[in-house]
Amino acid sequence: MLSYQQLLVAIPLVLKAGNVPTIVGEAGIGKSALVADVADQMQAKLFTTTVSLSEKGDLAIPIPPLTDKAYVQTTRYGELADVKFGYTHTLIEIIHAAEAESNRPIIWFLDEFNRGTQAVQSELMNLVLQRQINTLKLPAQVHLILAENPDATMAGFEQSDYGVVTGDAAINDRTVRLVMRADTADWLAWARQDNGHGQPRIQPTVTRFIEENPNQLRPSDHDDDLYPTPRAWARVSANLTQLSILPADQQSALRLDVLAGDLGVTVSRAFEQYLRRDEQGLTAAEIYADAEETPELSATVLDRFDRFNPGQQQSILADLVDQNPTYPLNTPQVAGRFLTLLQHLAPDGQYAIALKIAETPEILEGLAAHAEQKPDAVADLYQALAQIGVASDAQN
Repeated sequence: MLSYQQLLVAIPLVLKAGNVPTIVGEAGIGKSALVADVADQMQAKLFTTTVSLSEKGDLAIPIPPLTDKAYVQTTRYGELADVKFGYTHTLIEIIHAAEAESNRPIIWFLDEFNRGTQAVQSELMNLVLQRQINTLKLPAQVHLILAENPDATMAGFEQSDYGVVTGDAAINDRTVRLVMRADTADWLAWARQDNGHGQPRIQPTVTRFIEENPNQLRPSDHDDDLYPTPRAWARVSANLTQLSILPADQQSALRLDVLAGDLGVTVSRAFEQYLRRDEQGLTAAEIYADAEETPELSATVLDRFDRFNPGQQQSILADLVDQNPTYPLNTPQVAGRFLTLLQHLAPDGQYAIALKIAETPEILEGLAAHAEQKPDAVADLYQALAQIGVASDAQN
C-alpha cells in the first residue's frame, strides 16, 4: 500500500511510462483530492467522469444522418445510412482543450470505475485499452486515471463489501493497480496546505484534533452505520466554518447533531468534547509541552486550569486519559504533570478520573508495571490513584 505522498510520485511515473494507473482505496480516503494534486503537480488540465453515475450511451450515441449525402445506395444491399456519433460534452471539452494547448497535459479521471454497471464498463473498454471511442482517438496528451473501491476479489481486501462490479480481466491486465492507504501524517500535511484563498484546506481545530488523536482519522471505534473517513473530516471542517457564523446559542444547539451527521454519535461526542476544551483554551498539547525538558507543570498552565469550574477540570483530565496512546501516563514527564492537575481536582472529580483509569486495564497495568521498577512520578501517580480509591471506599 502507498501513502498519499508516495502516490504523488508514483502516479506521474506510471503516466510518463505510457500506462494507466488504477487507484484502489476505501471510500472517502482522498482519491479525488490526490488526482487533483497530481494534475496541479503536472500542470495538467483535469476532467472528471463519475462512472457510477454514467449510463450506457453517455459517452457516445449514434446520430441519424442529417443530409441526403449520408445515404449510400447499393446494388445488392439497398440504401445504407452512414451514421455518425455524438459525444459527451466532457469529451468535446477535452478535444477543445487539446487543440487550444497542444503541449499541455490533460488528465481524464474516471472515478468509481468499478461501481459503474457492466454495460458502462464495457463501453469504456476501448477508451482504456485502445484510447478510442468508436472512430474518435484520444489526443496523445490525454492521460487516463481510474479509481476504484476495494473488491473482495483483490488481494488484501477479501472482507470488503462495497457494491462494486468486478472489472473485466482485460482492464486489470492493462492498468497499473496502486493501492492507497490512509496515512495520518500525509493527511495532516495536505490539510494544512493553502486552499488558494490564504486559508488552510481544513480548519486548524480539526487538524489539531487529528494530530492529537491520530487514530480518529479512520477510527476503529465508531457507529455501525457511519464510518468517519478523511473526506468526512473535510465536510466537518466546512460545516464548522458555516456554524461559526451563527449566534453562540444556535451553534451550541446544532453542533453535535451536525457533527454526528458526518462522524456518527460515538466519534462526534469525542470531537465535541475536544471542541469545548479547545474553546476554553487548554489542550493536551499545551499541558504536556516541553515536558521532557521541564517535568514541572508551568505556573501559567496551572493558573489557567484553576480558573475552570470543577466539571471543566474533570473533562480536561478525562481527555488526557483518552489520549494515553499519544501521551502515555506511564512515562515520568507525563505522569508528573497529570498528577499535579489531578491533585487540583475536587475529591469527587479525583475519584471519577481514578475510576476511568481503573476501567482501562492497559493504562492501570502500565502504571503498576512501571511503578514496581522505579520510584518516580509514575509510581507517585499510581500510589495517588490507590489512595483515592481507598479514601472513597472509606467514605462509602
